[in-house]
Amino acid sequence: MTQHTDSSRSSRPSRPSEETQVTLHGPADLAEALPYLMGFHPDDSIVMIALHGARGRFGGRLRLGIPADAAEWPDVAAQLADCLIQGAGRRGRPDAIAVYLCQDPLGNETPLQTMERLRPLAQHLRTACGSLDVPVVEALCISAGRWWSYCCPDTDCCPPDGGQLTREGTSVMAAAAAYAGIQVRGSLREMEARLAPLGAERAAGQERALDAACAELLPRLLAAPESDALREQTIALASSAMERFRDAPVCAGRPADDADDELITDDEAAALILGLQDRGARDRVAEWMEEPDAAAALRLWRALARRCVGAYTDHAAPPLTLAGWVSWSLGDEPAARVAFGRALDADPDYTFAKLLHQACNHGLDPEPLRRSLREERCRRARRSPRPLPGADARPTPATGPAGRPVADGRPEGRPSGRRRHRRSGRTGRPGTAGGARGPEEGAP
Repeated sequence: MTQHTDSSRSSRPSRPSEETQVTLHGPADLAEALPYLMGFHPDDSIVMIALHGARGRFGGRLRLGIPADAAEWPDVAAQLADCLIQGAGRRGRPDAIAVYLCQDPLGNETPLQTMERLRPLAQHLRTACGSLDVPVVEALCISAGRWWSYCCPDTDCCPPDGGQLTREGTSVMAAAAAYAGIQVRGSLREMEARLAPLGAERAAGQERALDAACAELLPRLLAAPESDALREQTIALASSAMERFRDAPVCAGRPADDADDELITDDEAAALILGLQDRGARDRVAEWMEEPDAAAALRLWRALARRCVGAYTDHAAPPLTLAGWVSWSLGDEPAARVAFGRALDADPDYTFAKLLHQACNHGLDPEPLRRSLREERCRRARRSPRPLPGADARPTPATGPAGRPVADGRPEGRPSGRRRHRRSGRTGRPGTAGGARGPEEGAP
């Protein structure tokens, strides 16, 4: 199982001087709390949350897609238990663990049948944690708006046909989360869909444009003298495209991503996707991570990630990582973790994504990275007699690997030429065999 860890600091109170405390009573409250603890509704997921002290204070948390092959469940359970317990963060070894299994019915299943199908997985997780001397105090199944407990035999509090989840926004946890400024950003499936490649109808033309751009730009990208000029062209093109995203309002009644996809042509997207394979270009545009640039840059990076289609899906690693970095810089850690995870799905060897993913997981503050990039931008401005493409008088934040050396025009991770084969599909997707991109780990 590939280990890409995510640190989920999903609740960032808007009132830093006050600590919002909520006491949860029983399985029903635990079930209601899950999306607020994660920052989104985890689809097709195993979620494990560390509990500390006699009062069961929430600690680190892990999320992993449920493997479709039940034969993988014992090994997955053992690895998750070891990761959460032995790799405990600053709060130390947990005293107990809460487990959630979240999956809607498959095929003609009823929610009750889904719960029973997942019961062996819950037992594997309880056994794995128990073998490390940490008990699972509650294991819940959440399916189709209902919840069940695998631990509580009391039918009064845990009815055999499941408990109904409270309508969103009306629970005690929802009220406390609203007071603390905690947002739930929809489901994991919806968040990932914003970054997924275009559908077949749109993808064909984009792939032809990528083929043409690859034939024209790849030799320049790999040649040192040409790569410098290409880098500046990429930055200038990205700056021009970003102005369109800055000025274009989101159309009412239309999906925002559909409107954004119309703001950039196939040829422009192809040139930017290829140009961003160069680490120097990528590090420069990573500076657009604070207002007034951040919102427009985030829309642009998401749009480019969706244009990485067909044989070019692994080219999505740079725009996905840039999207994650901007999200993290803006304090939206759930969106950042999703983007970093997608980037590592696209290219597991992409160092930029691995470093930022790891930093986010460990709960580091992105400000030192931003400060380093601001300083580099100032040094570059002093060296240049005239404004560089993509730079203007506005204070532009930085997002990216702070102070990391630029690789002389060479792309990071895999070679940037067209891949020798087409991928049959995304690996590591929750709910698919073989695949979790690794547990997403979080600290409160």
